[in-house]
Amino acid sequence: LFDENRKRAIPFLPRKIALITSPSGAAVHDMLNIIDRRFPNVNIQVFGVRVQGEGAETEIVAALERLKEHAGIDVAILARGGGSLEDLQAFNSESVARAVYTSEIPTICGIGHETDYTIADFVADLRTPTPSAAAEMAVPLKSELLQKIKDISEDLKYRMANTIDRLGFNLRDLSQRLVDPRKQIEDWRLRIDDYTTR
Repeated sequence: LFDENRKRAIPFLPRKIALITSPSGAAVHDMLNIIDRRFPNVNIQVFGVRVQGEGAETEIVAALERLKEHAGIDVAILARGGGSLEDLQAFNSESVARAVYTSEIPTICGIGHETDYTIADFVADLRTPTPSAAAEMAVPLKSELLQKIKDISEDLKYRMANTIDRLGFNLRDLSQRLVDPRKQIEDWRLRIDDYTTR
């Protein structure tokens, strides 16, 4: 039995993504375009495999095993475009399901169309309805991150300016309360002279 609570967190901003898919299919081109559009600086490594037919299971399992040999991969996307139930059978096999489940790298499944479900979807760390959706879930929009950084920077400047103004006001207030000791002594002398005269 697979433990639903075992799922690993998908990194917010992966530095290196592995795409396990057919190198000649439309899915790989869609994912590359989406990732490049969303965050152009992400390093992508394509692990080309057969995604249907004889030998597909073995190649997918081997690609998932090879992830361990490539340092720095933060997330893997296992994907293929839509197809018939027979076309998706490799992703329903026990060997692929176990390889996805035991992978040390967080894995996103984007197999078929929205209505397609495979066993690999259920054991992956995240299931998406399509390969394109998997690519979108893997990386944030760079423009949104830059805007957040800009907003945080502006907020930080505003808070720092307020803090400096407040501390400056406190300093001026304290400075005005402080009396020069020589003036204080002179005031006491005048008082004593006044008392003496009286």
